[in-house]
Amino acid sequence: MSAPVKVKDKYFKIFIENQKIEAHIHELCEKLKARYEGTEPVFLAILNGAFMFAADVFKHLEFDCEITFVKLASYEGVESSGEVRQLLGLEEGGLKGREVIILEDIVDTGKTLSEFIPLLQKQEPKSISLATLLYKPDALQYDLPIDFVGFEIPNKFVIGYGLDYDGFGRNYKDIYQLAE
Repeated sequence: MSAPVKVKDKYFKIFIENQKIEAHIHELCEKLKARYEGTEPVFLAILNGAFMFAADVFKHLEFDCEITFVKLASYEGVESSGEVRQLLGLEEGGLKGREVIILEDIVDTGKTLSEFIPLLQKQEPKSISLATLLYKPDALQYDLPIDFVGFEIPNKFVIGYGLDYDGFGRNYKDIYQLAE
């Protein structure tokens, strides 16, 4: 078990070790393959948090598919700001008739995705589904198409494996939980 880490002014304790993350991603990818192989889907990875998750998912998908990245933001510090800002967009019409899978690092309140998904629907994809590494069911406030979940976790603040605290802590290979 790893020692607690300090990120900026807060301490975090180990929550999910990398080996367990990798095992869950492999299982999730088997489900993605079963559902999407042969459909040439497009994966939309939400930056910055999902970059590690997206890279590891994509390593396991040995069928024709594409990936692109979208940058959205709604967090400041350890709290959601309640406002979604789309920072980088998608090419207009690039999703029409396509199977779209959003790759997200974490779904908590769901506000960011509840505002982003209608923007995607305007591009007339064949379908939209969501694959998330972490899901906080107790925090969810919006109806979302969460089809693929790596881990269900309690409503605690986490960092590592792409998740951050004010931009720091993404680089840890394990996931850490805020120490009480």
